[in-house]
Amino acid sequence: MSLPKVNQVYTYADYLSWSEDERVEIIDGVPYLQAAPLRIHQETLSELHRQIANFLVGKECKVYPAPFHVLLDLDEAPINEKDRKNVFEPDLTIVCDKSKLDERGCKGTPDLVVEIISPSTARKDKVDKFNKYEQAGVREYWIVEPTEKIVSVFTLQENKRYGRPDMYTEDDQVNVTVLENLTIDLRMVFNF
Repeated sequence: MSLPKVNQVYTYADYLSWSEDERVEIIDGVPYLQAAPLRIHQETLSELHRQIANFLVGKECKVYPAPFHVLLDLDEAPINEKDRKNVFEPDLTIVCDKSKLDERGCKGTPDLVVEIISPSTARKDKVDKFNKYEQAGVREYWIVEPTEKIVSVFTLQENKRYGRPDMYTEDDQVNVTVLENLTIDLRMVFNF
């Protein structure tokens, strides 16, 4: 991908034209290159994915680790999907409606999204993506901070807004709201 041009709005069509070797997200038409994650990030991601994937064996819902793109349904989204200005690559994406899946990823709102924070992504994950996921109606959004060993779980309320987060630390177990009977053991997640 060449460097983004100042004042140019990028779309899903641009995203599809870029090399698959580069991880890029587009938020409100602005592309963000994704740096290679640190080991602690990957260990956290691997264990979360393992626990969720094991639970989902034989079930309708599917879990996808990054890189896996999500083309959100947002109120501002134009009719032509290639003109959409928001494309995300969450660390983990859970989709229970198979009609939202295509060969590239998820076109629509996933049921649960997990973002694992690194210093370079903290603001984007806690503000920009938080607002977009809420606007799109993602039912459950997790922000995982591996260095601090903290998980913040936001659940969409009846008013279509995220309520105050449930906070968990390394000794806790987290019940996944959108996947009944799944409990994540954070001792295993933060065992590094």
